[in-house]
Amino acid sequence: MRIGYFFRVCSGATFSKLSGAINTVHTKSGKNKAGIFFDMVGCFFKYRAGYNDYVLFEYYNMTADQRKTYMTRFKNKRFMLMQNDLTSAEIFNDKRLFDTRFAKYLGRRVLVIEEKITLEQFSEFIKPWDVFIAKPAFGECGKGIEKLVKADFKSDEEFYNYVFDKENEFGVLEEAIKQHPDVSKIYPHSINCLRIATLVVDGKPNILYAVFKTGNNGKFVDNLENGGFACHFDLDTGTVTGPGHTSDMEIAYEHPYSGIKFKGFKIPYCEEVKELVKKAALEEPEFKYCGWDVCISENGPAIIEGNDYAAYDFPQLPDEDTPKVGLISIIKQYIPDLKL
Repeated sequence: MRIGYFFRVCSGATFSKLSGAINTVHTKSGKNKAGIFFDMVGCFFKYRAGYNDYVLFEYYNMTADQRKTYMTRFKNKRFMLMQNDLTSAEIFNDKRLFDTRFAKYLGRRVLVIEEKITLEQFSEFIKPWDVFIAKPAFGECGKGIEKLVKADFKSDEEFYNYVFDKENEFGVLEEAIKQHPDVSKIYPHSINCLRIATLVVDGKPNILYAVFKTGNNGKFVDNLENGGFACHFDLDTGTVTGPGHTSDMEIAYEHPYSGIKFKGFKIPYCEEVKELVKKAALEEPEFKYCGWDVCISENGPAIIEGNDYAAYDFPQLPDEDTPKVGLISIIKQYIPDLKL
């Protein structure tokens, strides 16, 4: 019965996916496949860790004390529901609403795509800049986002018609941010962001973690789903502290585009970044646990987007020779009696 329940509730669990996860762990650890399977089942019931979490965070290399500090998909959702009022989640899910509500944190001008916008208003908006980012109102992982160059259109009217074509489903048109040259060194084709999670406790904003993300393969977005990398990051020193992780759980010690080593790479304006996200974290009192993508422009930090469902995987990606301490232990510094 417990085994059957394990299969039903693990995310999209099928025998082939589970078998693939077991094979991955067997290859990495050399452990017996049957033993791996029963350990996975045990971790699911004891720690609410699905097989994806088991593989990603390397539960097979942890002690029981280490395992209980790790946030899992199930626990993260439960914690998010404890901290956030999802009846108002559209403020984060709809980019038109988010860009309007958090305009003072964006560091760029934004045009919300509405039928009432005339060609004259559009022409006035695009006049100062040459490059723009068009985004759908809803979406994630960089899907549907386009980089638009004004010179590629024969006229403002052609540009206007493309942006307002309903088939493109654009929700906002944003001035393209000019990234700080120090951040562009590692990979110049994307806006390389810091993903930061904040937790508000008793009216005080706290930073739980920061991760540095960068694009790859000529892509102009930094999402792992598009071939990018994620690295652990120390906001206090402004330094990347580990290698790059891919969505395929591969490790890179230097960026393949620039050859720059990830570990030790420096980002400017980190004190300003901390101040920015702490202020933003207090804007919506119904949301105490949030994630923020923050870029570093030529003029300082700017928020790219906010997420009402803060990522739990980024801060727990396993680095060599670092303590195996999960996100729950960090959260308990602010909520000591937390039970998940």
